Amino acid sequence: MSRAFVLVMDSLGIGGAADAEKYGDAGADTLRHIAATRALDIPNLMRLGLGAAAHLSSGKALPGLPASGKISGAYGAAREKSLGKDTPSGHWEMAGVPVMTEWGYFPRTEPCFPATLTDALIARADLPGLLGNCHASGTEIIAKLGDAHVESGKPIVYTSADSVFQIAAHEESFGLARLLELCEIARELVDTYNVGRVIARPFDGPSGSYVRTGNRRDYSLPPPEPTLLDRFDGKTVSIGKIGDIFAHQGTGEIVKANGNAALWQKTLGVAGGDEENLLALTNFVDFDMLHGHRRDIAGYADALEAFDQALPSFEVCLRPGDLAIITADHGCDPTWPGTDHTRENVPVLAFGPGVQPVALGVRDSFADIGQTLAGHLGLAALANGRSFLNEISV
Repeated sequence: MSRAFVLVMDSLGIGGAADAEKYGDAGADTLRHIAATRALDIPNLMRLGLGAAAHLSSGKALPGLPASGKISGAYGAAREKSLGKDTPSGHWEMAGVPVMTEWGYFPRTEPCFPATLTDALIARADLPGLLGNCHASGTEIIAKLGDAHVESGKPIVYTSADSVFQIAAHEESFGLARLLELCEIARELVDTYNVGRVIARPFDGPSGSYVRTGNRRDYSLPPPEPTLLDRFDGKTVSIGKIGDIFAHQGTGEIVKANGNAALWQKTLGVAGGDEENLLALTNFVDFDMLHGHRRDIAGYADALEAFDQALPSFEVCLRPGDLAIITADHGCDPTWPGTDHTRENVPVLAFGPGVQPVALGVRDSFADIGQTLAGHLGLAALANGRSFLNEISV
């Protein structure tokens, strides 16, 4: 029996996407631009090949980090085939299913949502109305409209460059259960528009000090085809928002946690367990949600160093035959204009007791990860992706 772990550093792009210009992201490079602001202390990620992977991707060294050193893992970069630069597309592709159709997006006009959609939502949910109805940063729109929401009972609705319909509401005055019910109604209504996700954005606190809580919930469309998770017949553990991203299809045991530190604790608990036929996936959301979208360069750097410090505790849990892969789902360069994701290549760092330190090159698809995991777990080949299992000799 085999075990596999996928650690998704949500939004840790490493630049170099050949089609970045099409998305307005030519020159975006999340990791390198963070490294340019201060000397990063990430020796374990560098030992696993992150610096070498970044060099493969963009042809540029990471500022302030050693250009050479002993590498103990297999390292490479991967291009995204999917047409979007969003969370579901990235995760589904790494599980073997690229998204080759366009998502539905909302325009940058105000209001941005069609009246047929908002009128139906107001009627079905018996709402006094809606606030927002625009493209916005979640934290900024809550600060701007939070008081009006609490006073009126009108939820805040907004979108971004991603295919999303987001609803923010105060947990106490509006109610978390009511917010989640509202999002379920919205999920039905936006299906017509082929929108990837409806996201519940609960917040709490008094006026002037509103903070988003850890009770976020994503309501995703299901993947268009069975993914690696559907095909695996062993124990699957989905840590963080993995279950929501895959619309709970094949996601097995759902383990929730709030923040990267708590996500690490849950991951270490699973890695140290007795299960022998295991696929565990963790999404480390803070990189994207707290730092990338908020263009918080220092916070992103701190989060990278904290992740790095946790890695040795995970590595000692790995047993002979285990395969672990660190990757990302897209970029979110905190130095880039705006607050949206950036189209970038992502790192592919494979490690474990039997993994050889080899260069994997720049892979043509995130699906190479899923194909490799399928081979490692003894499954039939997936429809997409090229395995690198033989190259790393697990």
